[in-house]
Amino acid sequence: MTHKSIDNFEIRAYGKSELALCYFPTASTAHAAVNHLMAWINRCKEIRQALEIVGYQKTAKFFTPREVGLIVTYLGCP
Repeated sequence: MTHKSIDNFEIRAYGKSELALCYFPTASTAHAAVNHLMAWINRCKEIRQALEIVGYQKTAKFFTPREVGLIVTYLGCP
């Protein structure tokens, strides 16, 4: 299985906390980092719609490689 990378950031499946901590490494907790990341996602109508189209479920504990690719497309690399 090959993984794409963008600017040295590997596009692969990530746990929500793992990806959130990539974007917010100085967050006080993993939970706080997830809250920040999800707030960014929820403020962007286009990313929310794109994630819904690929089957994202807000109760999921991880992001698929496809979802990570969309997040990076809209938010940039962490």
